[in-house]
Amino acid sequence: MANSENEKILRKMADAFKELAATVNSQTADMEVAPFSRACSFVSPLFGCLGIAFKFAEMDYVAKVGDLAEASKSIATLKVMLDRDIEGNCVRKAGSHTRNLLRVKRGLDMVRVLFEQILATEGDSLKDPASKAYAQVFAPHHGWAIRKAVAAGMYALPTKAQLMKKLNEDEASARIQMQHYVAASSSVILYIDKLFLSRELGIDW
Repeated sequence: MANSENEKILRKMADAFKELAATVNSQTADMEVAPFSRACSFVSPLFGCLGIAFKFAEMDYVAKVGDLAEASKSIATLKVMLDRDIEGNCVRKAGSHTRNLLRVKRGLDMVRVLFEQILATEGDSLKDPASKAYAQVFAPHHGWAIRKAVAAGMYALPTKAQLMKKLNEDEASARIQMQHYVAASSSVILYIDKLFLSRELGIDW
C-alpha cells in the first residue's frame, strides 16, 4: 500500500471516533449511520496491515461496513436502523443491518483491545497484544477451524516497528493516537451495546 493511502491512518481513526464520542457524550443527539460508517471505514486499512492472521476479520469487517454505508443513504440513525429490523423480524438474519452492526462493533472492540495491549506491552512483538485481543473479542464467536487458522497466522504478524512504518507513524505519535482511539471508541462501543441491550437483543450472538 502506498504511503499516500496510509497517510496518518491512526490520526484519521482517532479524530473520527472523537467526533462520534462527542455525539454520544452529549446525550442530546442520536448517532447517525453515515458518520459512524465513515469512521469505521478508517479502521479497515489497519486490519490489512496486520497480515494473514486477521485476513478473515478484514474481509468480514470491510463488507459489513460497506453495508452500513449503503444503509446510511436511506436510514438516518443507528436507533432507527435497529428498530426497522425489529419491526421486520429480521434482526438475527444473515445480512441484516443489525447483525452487521454487531459484527462491526466487534471489529472496533478488537482494535481497541489491541491498542490497549500494545500501549501496555514492552518490546517489538505484536503476538501477545494481537493474541489477547483476538481471544477476548473474536475467539468466543469462532469455531475451532478459524481459531486454529488465526493462531497459525499470529506467527506472520508484523513487528511493532514494521506496523509503525506501514502506518506512516513514529512510535511517540502512534501512542498518542492509539490512546485517543481507545478512549473515544470505548464510549461508542458502550453506546452500541446499550442500543442492543435496551431492546433486549443481546450482544453475544
